[in-house]
Parts: sequence; structure tokens; C-alpha cells
Amino acid sequence: MTRTRTACAALLLLASLGCAGAPRKPDAFYQPPESLPPGTPGEVLRMEPLEGGPSGARSWLLLYRSTGLKGEPVAVSAVLLVPDGEAPAGGRPVVAWAHPTTGVAPDCAPSLQRNWKTTIPGLGAMLDAGWVVVATDYPGLGTPGPHPYLVGESEARAVVDSVRAARNVKEASAGNRFAVWGHSQGGHAALFTGQLAPRLAPELTLVGVAAAAPATDLPALFEKDLGTKLGNVLTAEALWAWSRVFQSSIDSVVVPSARPVVERVGLLCIRDPAEGIAAFSEAMPLRDGFVSAALSGTQPWGSIMRENSTGAAAIGVPVYILQGTGDTVVRPSVTAVYAGSVCGRGTPVRYQVAPGEEHFLVAFKFSGDAVAWMSDRFAGKPPPDDCVRGTK
Repeated sequence: MTRTRTACAALLLLASLGCAGAPRKPDAFYQPPESLPPGTPGEVLRMEPLEGGPSGARSWLLLYRSTGLKGEPVAVSAVLLVPDGEAPAGGRPVVAWAHPTTGVAPDCAPSLQRNWKTTIPGLGAMLDAGWVVVATDYPGLGTPGPHPYLVGESEARAVVDSVRAARNVKEASAGNRFAVWGHSQGGHAALFTGQLAPRLAPELTLVGVAAAAPATDLPALFEKDLGTKLGNVLTAEALWAWSRVFQSSIDSVVVPSARPVVERVGLLCIRDPAEGIAAFSEAMPLRDGFVSAALSGTQPWGSIMRENSTGAAAIGVPVYILQGTGDTVVRPSVTAVYAGSVCGRGTPVRYQVAPGEEHFLVAFKFSGDAVAWMSDRFAGKPPPDDCVRGTK
């Protein structure tokens, strides 16, 4: 199959996954109080039943408390799914799903999609296993922005606090053991959760980290992607978000004629093929080059990318990494180097290669493997380890 035919097939499948009616806009549910009252991370601020969920489970939309980058309280939205039936002694295991890039504007939250249940790879199998599934939108998506895009501490806090929120919902009967499963930006979030969860949420027990095509070395990935259609969109969205989160002007790195284009692209979502095509069209003026200097060598962008690359701290639980060899968004060579670094710290790593597989559907196509791996972690089985270990 040619690359063009493969891309078309991917678009068709994505359309079936994510295009059932226009996404909703954030309504009053997503609007937190102007000043959050005192409370603790994971506190449920409000919840309501959510329509369109899978059979055999109950679904809710949550607004929960988390912590911002300056230590301030922030509200984050999430979807919570609880399987029918009695919970086991000790409570149900929890899987925190961390979603891939959907955009950086408040309208881009996955929970706003009409068929949101199709955006979580392996959802049916996880519910059949009796697990609670909680899917954060991350701060600034759904709720008022800015969204700290690819900012590891923000993502990790949103993930662990979503697990806390699930445990605060009586109907969930959620225990304190959880796994995190993410794709692309969500893989980045999952890996940062593995690094930071012991500090952020010592009362929770993380059993494993599963990441599909994770963003790891941000300077390398942005350098390789810049100039491609999707790479230009992602770079524009990153600069748009970071300029607001870190209060820095993009003038230091974006040519003057491209600044209005970056502003427009930053407001667009890329949750489905229709939105992606619109973003590509809007970003067309960027195709001839819009970055005036190397991002990694220009401040504050270089520091932002380096500080939010994974690997600064060890992950103390088993890791599962899935990577397609045909991925031109998250490059296999970059993921392989990262996996080697995790191995070098002594962490057991299951490194699964998907021959020829591209970026967008790898998590869906191989979700069964990820769910089986997480099931073994909840069962306490010895983790598989593809690392090459030296002998003494």
C-alpha cells in the first residue's frame, strides 16, 4: 500500500472514531468559580452524568481540583467511567488515560466530542476487566486557558489528581492502585506521571506506565518535525501556548509576517480529520518557513523544551513503550534513545515495535497489548524486560 493510500485509510478510520457530529463548546459546567474555595487536589467540584457512554458502565463528566505551575489551585475537567457490577475488596483498579494532542485552546477538550468514548484506546477491554477509567482533559482544555502544552509537571498533576478525583466519587469504588496509559502528548504525560507520581501523590500506588509513540526529547522532535504540514501546526500551537503560559513574546523566534498565522492556528483544534484539514489549510503560509532561529538555541523556548523533555528523573515502576516504525511525527529513533535511557536506570521496559505503523492509530491498533500488559501489572506478575542487561 502506498503512503498516500495508507494516509487515506487512516483518515477514514479516524473519521469513524471522531466525527459523529460537531463537538460541543465549553458550557457553564466547565467554568470554575472565579476564585476556587479552599480544598485539596482531586476534590470533585462538580459532576454530572455524561451521555453517549459504553454499555455496561456508568459515565460522568467531572470538574476537579488540581494545582497550577505556580502552586495555585486550578480546575480541570475529565470523563469518568465505572463498570457495572460489584467492586472487589480493596476497590477497583484505576487506569488514567492521557490523550494525544487535540489543540491548545479551551474548545479542544476531548470530553466535548460527541463520540468521546471512541477516543480512548482499549476502553471496552479495560471496563470488561473491571477497571475504573478516568480521562483528564488537562488544564486549559474545556476549562479556561492557557493550556500548558507538553509541560510535564502540569500533565502529571492533572493525571494523578484525576485518579484522586475518581477515588472521591463514591459510585466508583476506586482503590489506590493505578496505571497510566497515554499516546503522543499523552505518552509524554504518562512518562512524567511515572517520574513525579511518588512525590505528587504518595498515597497512590502506580503499578505501571504505558506510552504509545510518546513525545520525549522535545528539542529533537520539534527540529525533525518543523517544515512538515503537521509539524508546522504543532510548532505553531506550542509557541502559541507557551507564549501565554510563560508570558513570553513569540517575536524572538517567529518572523513578523507569520505571527498572525500562528495566532490563528493556535485557536484551532485537531481532534479529527476535518479539524486537521482546516488547521493544515490555515497553516499553509507557514510552509516556506516561519521560525527565524533554532528553537532549541533561542530563549526561553530552548529551556522550555529541555526542561519538559522526559528522562530527568527515574521511573520506579515497569514501563511499556509502543512505537511504530513508520511514524513521522514521533520519530522511532528518538523513542529508541529514550527507551535505552530508561533501561540504563534499571527500569524494566517492554519495548514493542509496530513495523510500518504510523503515528495516529498505533494506540488503537495495539491497545489489546497495552491492556494485557497493564492487567499483568495489576496482577503483580513479573514484568517483561526487553532491556539488554550487562552481566557481572
